[in-house]
Amino acid sequence: MSGVPGDDVFTVLDVGGTTLRIGTYDPAAGALSDVRRMPVDGKHRDPGAPVPALQQRVVEQIVREVAAHTGGRPPRALGVAFAGPITAAGLVMAAPTVWGRRGDPLPLGELLSERTGAPAVVVNDLTAAAWRYAATEPGDFCLLTISSGIGNKVFRGGEVLVDPDGHGGELGHWVCDRSPDAPLCDCGGRGHLGAIASGRGVLAAARRAAHSHQAAFRGSRLAALCEGRAEHIGNRAIAQAVRAGDPFTTEVLRGTLAPLAQAITGVFASIGVCRHILMGGFALAVGEPYRRLLVAEIRRLGCFGLGPEQIDAMVSLGAADDDHGLLGVGRLLAARTPVPSSQGAP
Repeated sequence: MSGVPGDDVFTVLDVGGTTLRIGTYDPAAGALSDVRRMPVDGKHRDPGAPVPALQQRVVEQIVREVAAHTGGRPPRALGVAFAGPITAAGLVMAAPTVWGRRGDPLPLGELLSERTGAPAVVVNDLTAAAWRYAATEPGDFCLLTISSGIGNKVFRGGEVLVDPDGHGGELGHWVCDRSPDAPLCDCGGRGHLGAIASGRGVLAAARRAAHSHQAAFRGSRLAALCEGRAEHIGNRAIAQAVRAGDPFTTEVLRGTLAPLAQAITGVFASIGVCRHILMGGFALAVGEPYRRLLVAEIRRLGCFGLGPEQIDAMVSLGAADDDHGLLGVGRLLAARTPVPSSQGAP
């Protein structure tokens, strides 16, 4: 950290399934600084720990990192982008990627306000990320993240479309495979979109394909990257192989994109959102080939009233960084936090 934040900036955090990010957001400049990253004290560090213990550890970690970031002073305001459904009051209803299956709801906003002495705003990480893109998008849009899981949020009319209890924007938990042996989701359900089309889902599909189509796998770019061993396949190698045009890996990815394309066409058909922005580590690692394959699946399904060029324009790639939640929750705080009287009116 280069220095203790002043009174005119916000402290912002992004708490995901594996990584916690903390930084300073300057609302006047719309800029981040002093960003640090560390592992989350959640289930990925201690998968056998009970949910209440992990919840307590995550709260303690946030409080500890905020104090370290601000030199022990209460921040002007605290913004937290969190991986899970959140109510308007900052109650975390579930966090499968952070502490596992449901457990009791956690009043994170209230706890952080009490522990840090600062007003705290806690929102879903995709809700926060949508606020980042709201600053540059001219109209309504749907933001989709494809990483270890899948989530989405629709931004329309100056707000993210979620109800006060945090419902909405959970396409990753849409059941798109009802077979009894469908992939298992982090939440405990089977056949959810996030278990099939996420980076984790693609990885599982690639390993299955390597075992069931051994000859094709042995001749693939993916095999060369993984020493010919299915158990050595990773998402980085999958992304590299698809970018190189490897037919085997491209077909594996194409198969996982069919249900994601169905979800997008459903959003379009139901509420008419024509802009879909892709973010998340896996989608952005594959890059433009991912976008093209997804667009091809959407074209195959069709969007009522749209031609091929309009469908192509529906899908774009987001910024290739991991600052979405930090920037977004900072902009959300700027929109909701009164300007101190010493600064004058906005």
